[in-house]
Amino acid sequence: MVDQSLSKAQFLSGGGEMGELIRSMDWSNNPLGPVENWPQSLRTSVSLCLSSTFPILIAWGPETIQIYNDAYKPICGAMHPQSMGMNFRICWESALEVVGDKFTRGQQGEGTYIKDQQMFLFRYGYLEEAFMTFSFAPIRDESGEVGGIFHPITETTDKMLSARRTQVLRDLSALIGKAKSIEEIGALTTERHEDFLSDLPFLLFYSVEQMNKTARLVSAAGTANAPQLGVYEIVLDDNDHARWPLSASVTEPFVLEDLDERFGDFSCGPYPEAPNSAVILPVFISGNDNPTGYLIAGVSSRRAMDEDYMGFYSMLAGTFSTAVSNVYAYEQEQKRAEALAAIDRSKTAFFSNVSHEFRTPLTLMLGPLEDLQRHQVMDDPEVRETVMATHRNAMRLLKLVNNLLDFSRVEAGRVQAAYQPVDIAELTADLASSFRSIIEKAGMRLEVQTGQGPLEAFVDKQMWEKIVLNLLSNAFKYTLEGVITVALESSFEEVVLKVSDTGVGIPPHELPHMFERFHRVENSAGRTHEGSGIGLSLVSELISLHGGEVSVESTLGEGSLFTVRIPLGRAHLPAELVQEHDYQASPGAIRESFLQEASGLLGSEYEQDQQKNANLNADSTSAEMARVLVVDDNNDMRAYLQRLLGAEFIVQASINGADALVQLDSFKPDLVLSDIMMPVMDGKELLARIREKEEKHWVPLIFLSARAGEEARIDGLEAGADDYLVKPFSAQELLSKVRAQIKINRIRLHNEQRMRDFVAVATHELKTPLTALSGYAQVIQMKARKSGDELMVNSAERARYQVLKMSRLVDDFLDVSKLDEGMLHLNHEDFEISALIRETIMDVQSTSPTHALSFHGTEPLNVNADREKIGQVLTNLLTNAVKYAPGAPKIEVFATKADGQVKVGVRDYGIGIAPSDHKHVFKRFYRTDSANKGFRGFGVGLYLCAEVIGRHGGTIGLESEPSQGSLFYFRLPMQPS
Repeated sequence: MVDQSLSKAQFLSGGGEMGELIRSMDWSNNPLGPVENWPQSLRTSVSLCLSSTFPILIAWGPETIQIYNDAYKPICGAMHPQSMGMNFRICWESALEVVGDKFTRGQQGEGTYIKDQQMFLFRYGYLEEAFMTFSFAPIRDESGEVGGIFHPITETTDKMLSARRTQVLRDLSALIGKAKSIEEIGALTTERHEDFLSDLPFLLFYSVEQMNKTARLVSAAGTANAPQLGVYEIVLDDNDHARWPLSASVTEPFVLEDLDERFGDFSCGPYPEAPNSAVILPVFISGNDNPTGYLIAGVSSRRAMDEDYMGFYSMLAGTFSTAVSNVYAYEQEQKRAEALAAIDRSKTAFFSNVSHEFRTPLTLMLGPLEDLQRHQVMDDPEVRETVMATHRNAMRLLKLVNNLLDFSRVEAGRVQAAYQPVDIAELTADLASSFRSIIEKAGMRLEVQTGQGPLEAFVDKQMWEKIVLNLLSNAFKYTLEGVITVALESSFEEVVLKVSDTGVGIPPHELPHMFERFHRVENSAGRTHEGSGIGLSLVSELISLHGGEVSVESTLGEGSLFTVRIPLGRAHLPAELVQEHDYQASPGAIRESFLQEASGLLGSEYEQDQQKNANLNADSTSAEMARVLVVDDNNDMRAYLQRLLGAEFIVQASINGADALVQLDSFKPDLVLSDIMMPVMDGKELLARIREKEEKHWVPLIFLSARAGEEARIDGLEAGADDYLVKPFSAQELLSKVRAQIKINRIRLHNEQRMRDFVAVATHELKTPLTALSGYAQVIQMKARKSGDELMVNSAERARYQVLKMSRLVDDFLDVSKLDEGMLHLNHEDFEISALIRETIMDVQSTSPTHALSFHGTEPLNVNADREKIGQVLTNLLTNAVKYAPGAPKIEVFATKADGQVKVGVRDYGIGIAPSDHKHVFKRFYRTDSANKGFRGFGVGLYLCAEVIGRHGGTIGLESEPSQGSLFYFRLPMQPS
């Protein structure tokens, strides 16, 4: 006995707490039996296990009885000490799904190793998520067989959870960090919630509304099977135990237990067990002490709350606080930007309105002045000098208005350039040469050096004109004698424009400020001290838009040199603003305003050469006087335009767009000449209403507006105008544009008439052979039936169907021609429309065997109408339904009565029609996008249906959605009983 006790004490000695526990246990009832009977291989293994400081477990024998050391004890958790001597498979039953196969392979003599394996262990009274790195190694007994398993293990739960939670915080921060609104934060969180499910089984995000002290639910993630958790609105400090206890005094995260008692049964992923606790996290905006929102995060049902888990939630609150702070900062920045934009819009609107107000009286000044210059009164030198001086100053005022408007556009970023390839050498020489006569009259010399050949560069013509003319005008103002030189040079990469003079020069201290807005050199000895101080600033801005730069060199008393450099090619320009050749004309009005201003500085009369033989009444549009409708809210402008156009056209005037629409009911103009900015109804709305009303003829419209610049012109043309003329305008130019548009329109109408005549004749000629073809097809079909040739019968039937289809198409074209000529007559008679519907269905059904046409209607419905034309409408609607529903054979027809009308509808379940096409489908020759999907047609069938129904005093309509089919219906007045 003594020897056995000593032996027992020896192999268990040094075993620490677990060695003492093993010695104290009664093993006689255990499958291993008394310790003194344990085989040597087991004793050796246990001795090695107990002496190791690494967590090790031994599982021995068929019953896999486990023995472990002190380091393994924390892995057992609350199962210790009962777990000592237990069956391994029973003790770790919850983990067998993961480790069972590896353990069995160890029993079979194969060693295994697993790293950072996720498993769920029942060691603290609940299934707990854990991560382990371990191995199973077989232990051989005295017989050489596997007697047990050597199982070293390391728990890596803390490391793995920390890494996963860090990744969650990183991903969430990246996801919501760039959100632009609180709602976007919630939406993004919900969208990606599946990625965070293991640590955040559900996530509620509330935003605090400070005015009424409530929290509003922004988003609820993970609550698909727990809708009661997502309380929509919570009153702060309400202490309602059935809800989330949100409080303005909460400044730190706190854990809320017993969710089942608060909310009843619910479930959340990813585990079958519902979370029973949640953490309420206040969300703050930087600098605010009170929460601006709350985050309620579920706690995993398979992880107990500990210090690390709470740290994760605190950092989660920080992540959302940062995102909300970013949103708040973005919203404040947006408000500031919107305020600045509102100021910009107000400023731009102010300049536009001022421009409009200036341009209208300028037009009324310049127009009559130009008319007066062609009058005999100009033979009087005194009158001539007065008129020319007035004209020069009006042109100067126009230049100032244009500069102010250009500058405001550039400053607001609203300039729409149109860069196109031009011969910049030719354009520059032409612009410079326009100043030659004025410069020479001033006793100076102009030198233009642009090289020998053409030089292509991408520029906006109008902008380049303003650049060159501003620099030349500036040189002329400050040069009293000598030479003004315009030189154009080029290298491989850029074109260089140099404008030099021998003028008064610029003081050195002024040079850095020359291109600043509103800057003027004081006490300069030029031709004038007047000026707005924006000319050179505008030049600098326009050159920047070309990707170039401008500089100045000057010596006081000797002259100045302005140098402009712009890159060649188009790579530096926005691709969407680059246009083709001849996209933009160079308007002469800009050049004329500079020349008039310069001529006024000479102190003597300057007259621009004009064509003395110009005849305003020349080039008449036709022997029959055309009719023009003038629309303008300014009384003087209307009177001036009526005087100007009245000698050549029949003119009628309207005070605004609404008045014009009324007059259009009785006055049929060949052209509309309209202002854009008007009260009640502006020009663009008038144009839209006119285009909506027009079905057969297109009345040309010219916009006459004070809004200058390429942007305004493009806006007017894109609205549908045929031309655009800027106030002030030349009377000759206006007359030329009016004549041209009327002439073009009359040619188009003449061509349309010829085409209608051709269609009428052609369709009449087609009817004869089509009738014969139909007859031959029927004869062939009858003979084929007698001979029993089914193939020939089917072929003849298909041929007859195509002939009937062609015949209907010819009828449609004939009816269109009759409509145009006013020759489509209706033969009214009393008939019962349900019978006509059944007849039409039988006709269409015979040629459409793949479709099932049904009629829902029993009561008699009597109408007084053209039976043939109504039948044609029904045929068109039914054949359309068949054509556009190839894969949906069901076609339904119904007829009902209500409010003294009969409503007939045809419904199909085919491809449907987009809502944007609904208002167009009844227009002549209109085809929807279905034309590009293999459905052919000429677009006259529905147009004819609408015309026929309309002439019966009825209405036609459509209900349809893409891929949902269509319902076409019409209403006719019922025959009085």
